[in-house]
Amino acid sequence: MNDQSDKQDRSGADYESQSISRQEYISAIVHLYRGELYRANSWRMRLDTTTNWAILTSAGLLSFSFSGPDHTHWVLLTGIILISALLSFEARRFRFFDVWRFRVRMIEENFYGPLLRRDPVSPDQLWGLHVADDLLHPSFKITYRAAIRARFTRNYWVIYGVLLAGWALKVMLEPTPAHTWEELKNNMTAGAIPWWVALTYVAGVVAMIGVILLAFPRTIRSEEAYWSPGKTTDTGRDVPAWDT
Repeated sequence: MNDQSDKQDRSGADYESQSISRQEYISAIVHLYRGELYRANSWRMRLDTTTNWAILTSAGLLSFSFSGPDHTHWVLLTGIILISALLSFEARRFRFFDVWRFRVRMIEENFYGPLLRRDPVSPDQLWGLHVADDLLHPSFKITYRAAIRARFTRNYWVIYGVLLAGWALKVMLEPTPAHTWEELKNNMTAGAIPWWVALTYVAGVVAMIGVILLAFPRTIRSEEAYWSPGKTTDTGRDVPAWDT
């Protein structure tokens, strides 16, 4: 009988009709913040790991390509495919990181900020509802294409630029220094692969970069915007804006 009554009591629990003390509310927010901050930091580390992989891979490709004139320049061109795969992985991870960052910022701006100012009035009175809705119905705050553009402009444009510059230097110097167009075509020819295939490939990479920069949507709020010196608003709150 006791077990049955306990089950009925648990199934009939109604949080809306029971008062929650101020201490219980603050304790819940603290634990929520710690959990969301931990997840944000975990995905932040995953982002850094992917970037490190891309940098180390590019350094290895450049080192191998220029270690001997008999090493084909296609090593660098095929490496771009690998870097593109890492960029896609990092964009996917960035979308997850952005979810946790959104929640962390909402709590920091509307709970800890007023608390430290000793002004217990949240700039966004509905911030709790926003966080609760995101907990019940999680959703990405930016699109996949916007995430690709964000990570490309943040890190990967340098990696692509280094690989393309290394390829150009490779075909101009090895296997023999090219002083004429014919010599350059000979350097770009690799076995049965004609020179125009490599040139078309590079043109396609440059076109892809142009599409990412011009056609992909940009994130309205970047990470650095939170750290800009001297930023102020009329309400004292920097309202995060996100792509949907």
